[in-house]
Amino acid sequence: MTEPAFDVQLSLVAEAAGMGKIYRRGAEEIHALREISVAFAPGEFTCVLGPSGAGKTTLLNLLGVMDVPTSGALRVAGTTIADAGRVRLAEGGRDRLRRENIGFIFTEFFLLPTLTAVENVQLPLLWAEKDDHSYAVELLERVGLGHRLTHRPTEMSGGEMQRVAIARALINRPRLLLADEPTGNLDTKTSDGIFDLFRELNADGLTIVLATHDGELAARI
Repeated sequence: MTEPAFDVQLSLVAEAAGMGKIYRRGAEEIHALREISVAFAPGEFTCVLGPSGAGKTTLLNLLGVMDVPTSGALRVAGTTIADAGRVRLAEGGRDRLRRENIGFIFTEFFLLPTLTAVENVQLPLLWAEKDDHSYAVELLERVGLGHRLTHRPTEMSGGEMQRVAIARALINRPRLLLADEPTGNLDTKTSDGIFDLFRELNADGLTIVLATHDGELAARI
């Protein structure tokens, strides 16, 4: 059996060694990532800074087990996802690991327009076959939306919708929060408020990896 390409440290939330990702379109190969080696310890707040097309989203998708590497090694939440470019965890196992350990926040809010704020927050629990209405309410109160529980997305501002999306990402009590340009559609004042919320969550011990093209935002981490 091939030994992992990295030293296994169970205390790390995620670790990659020599990780690469190639997308193929017919005979064409697109190298989205090459030889990436990173490690994230519990409680870290890390920024991935780069222009559009630099591979930030690809990296987050791999760390979030939404995709798998084509080379190198990846370990998330104490589980080897890939080693020497070979996938070591089947799709069902990756789904379970992602559901139990990782939260995602995107530029777009991806809220269902027919659901209320609290219903949107509870949505990921359907796949986990859980029901935790009280915790969903607690999270919305935490992000400053205790007065918006029954409001639908069309009745909220962009900043409020992003706060609902953050609460939704936290509903499964993740160990790792991945944020892909989370302030990209927000004005400066609202962006500052969202960033301050990330700082609060990180101060509570949550590991956060935030991807952005905004150098000023990255400098605040």
